[in-house]
Amino acid sequence: MISIIIPVYNEEKSLPALQDGIVKAVLNFGDDYEIIYIDDGSKDSTFDILCGFAQVYSKTKIIQFSKHFGQTEAMQAGIDYSQGEILVFLDADLQNDPKDIVKLVNKINEGFDVVCGWRKNREDGFWSRVLPSRIANYFISSLSKLRLHDYGCTLKAFRKQTIKEIRLYSEMHRFMPIFALRKGARIAEVEVIHYKRISGESKYNLFRSFKVILDLFVAVFLSRYLVKPMYVFGAGGLFCFFVSFLLGIFIVVRKIFFNGIWISPLIFVMLILIVISFQFFLMGFLAEIFIRLYFETKNEVTYSVRSVKNA
Repeated sequence: MISIIIPVYNEEKSLPALQDGIVKAVLNFGDDYEIIYIDDGSKDSTFDILCGFAQVYSKTKIIQFSKHFGQTEAMQAGIDYSQGEILVFLDADLQNDPKDIVKLVNKINEGFDVVCGWRKNREDGFWSRVLPSRIANYFISSLSKLRLHDYGCTLKAFRKQTIKEIRLYSEMHRFMPIFALRKGARIAEVEVIHYKRISGESKYNLFRSFKVILDLFVAVFLSRYLVKPMYVFGAGGLFCFFVSFLLGIFIVVRKIFFNGIWISPLIFVMLILIVISFQFFLMGFLAEIFIRLYFETKNEVTYSVRSVKNA
């Protein structure tokens, strides 16, 4: 089964055309599909329109949040409520073409676990959206070692088994391929159509960009060092201890051969570095303990559902 997951927030104007496009696209899948809309606390008539879809289309499922939690939490809810073996994520703003859903699913069926959309000809402002996106994509690819042209494109397809154990929060949804790579997923990228936004307002702003940058460091840390945090903190501790050791040698040599003094600012720097190195080691030990607790306890969901239609 194919599960098409669409987070929605104040998109009342785009929904009729979006639903029509999706319904036409899923004709390629026969009856083996479901459409899941997650209303992320919309303040307009979005939920009423979605309820109308659910009455007409039995394979359309509506999840309504009790308040606005964010796109990542909406996507996590879509994963939790989905029944398909292949999950396709799509924005509700009509900037992606629902017809490309078929292209992504066909690529999955070629043997890939993750297929990411690439908005090669992007219809956004160059200076405000395209250039910052290219810089971010290069930066993310360099840190994560996963070369993708377009991390920000929501249109992606995943085998559910690849991401079902991943819990999303903050802005982590755009880094899902990185987490999938950690599990050995086979990842491909296909070009998709991109249109100008014709209704509603963009949910992206400069503050969100800063959040993405911070979440990137968290994502890289989790993808590389989730089960071995001591490698990070221990490396910091060893570095500080090594620098303090070199300072200690310098102070001794200066005292013995150059008639220097013992008490100087350098000796205080050496002592501070020794303390910092032990703090790094302590944080590494605590992180190791927390990681083991993390794997032994049940994860808490980061959203609250008010109602569900056609579940």
